[in-house]
Amino acid sequence: MPWSISKDFAFSASHVLTGLRDGHPCGRLHGHNYTVRVTVEADDLDATGFIIDYGDLAPFSHYLDETFDHRHLNEVMDINPTAEHLARWLHGDLLTLMWLPPGAHLAVSVSETPKTWATWRD
Repeated sequence: MPWSISKDFAFSASHVLTGLRDGHPCGRLHGHNYTVRVTVEADDLDATGFIIDYGDLAPFSHYLDETFDHRHLNEVMDINPTAEHLARWLHGDLLTLMWLPPGAHLAVSVSETPKTWATWRD
């Protein structure tokens, strides 16, 4: 797919990861300033020259603010709140909040630190 657009969103939240070896620092209560990158890819542009209008992502921003910002992710998600699980969870939620043009593909990436990313794409 030759065309892609991306937009970054941010929220802050805490979590505790389960199933880790004893003493692992992520097994303790801690938090992150998350960055969520939404990428939409397509083969073609619409008559305006867009894949989608960036404004079509506004509901996702509101959803993140209301559902995830300054929350404890273990209370929001019913699965271990790793960056990988969060990327897949947000991908599914985003598909219910926006329309994608036929043939377009969506990827959601989650960063917990400036050097780490996890991505789920369809």
